[in-house]
Amino acid sequence: MASTEQPQERPVQFDDREDRDDAMATAVETWIDDLLDEAGSARTSEQFQAWLDMQAAFHDYSYRNSLLIKRQYPDATRVAGYGTWQEEFDRQVQEGEQAIWIWAPIITQRCPECENSESYHERSDCEYDETPPDEWNRGLVGFKPVPVFDISQTEGEPLPELETATTGDAGNLVSQVLEAADSLGVSVQVRSEAAWSYGEASGVCHQPDPMTGQPLVEVVDRANDADLATTLVHEYAHAILHFDVEDEPERAKRELEAEAVAYIVGRHYGLDPSGSAFYLAAWAGEKLDAVRTRLARISSTAEEIIDAIGGPVSAA
Repeated sequence: MASTEQPQERPVQFDDREDRDDAMATAVETWIDDLLDEAGSARTSEQFQAWLDMQAAFHDYSYRNSLLIKRQYPDATRVAGYGTWQEEFDRQVQEGEQAIWIWAPIITQRCPECENSESYHERSDCEYDETPPDEWNRGLVGFKPVPVFDISQTEGEPLPELETATTGDAGNLVSQVLEAADSLGVSVQVRSEAAWSYGEASGVCHQPDPMTGQPLVEVVDRANDADLATTLVHEYAHAILHFDVEDEPERAKRELEAEAVAYIVGRHYGLDPSGSAFYLAAWAGEKLDAVRTRLARISSTAEEIIDAIGGPVSAA
């Protein structure tokens, strides 16, 4: 009988300095291509869920960097640069450990017209010369590969333990999610079952609040706080990403985005959203650039919601 186990993803390395940047970009594109192949087979995806788990651990990283960490060191839990481990945490990278390569932003003076650094501006067709480069504002001009290491690759002083809710225990997460609504520009109402008028739906976001004009999220109350918190985050994602979008063919694609955001946020706060359904078939036929955009939207929206909620979640 053939094995039903999924093959383990082979870790990649970026040892060639001259080819590193291109190899990193190719690794990301290959992963997305493989994801689209799965979508074409109308399957749910362990590969996609594994990325969501990594994004939950590294919520303030871009989707590209969380993917790169996943491809190189699937068991990573916390990464930092060599010097950061030494200076801020009194830990030393162990001899012989392989660096994990991610992209870091390059911030420098950039041309107000073409937004390139001085060296690239000089080689471009841009004719801007109203102010000299030393008077330009600083901004993002690109990204460069930088090495980081996971905590498991280091030794030294222990890190402070972060207090989080136990898996499946929402603690006071519901109240924190509700408090985050205002900073996210969302109005929210928790309705009793008796007052609920949206059938089998557990939450909705489909009209503006008449008082504030903000997207109005409504959810039905329930005893399971973990499920209630996850539903609230799912609807917040719709409010941030999809409010006033009426494109019917996009409905299933939008549901996948919102469910992915809710999963990342739930996992970040120690919940176990194992009932989440990621129907990748919704993305079948998508172009690579479109999926890039969706992954970026998922990661940035999860980060926005996590930052608004704050933390850690205290135990109930």
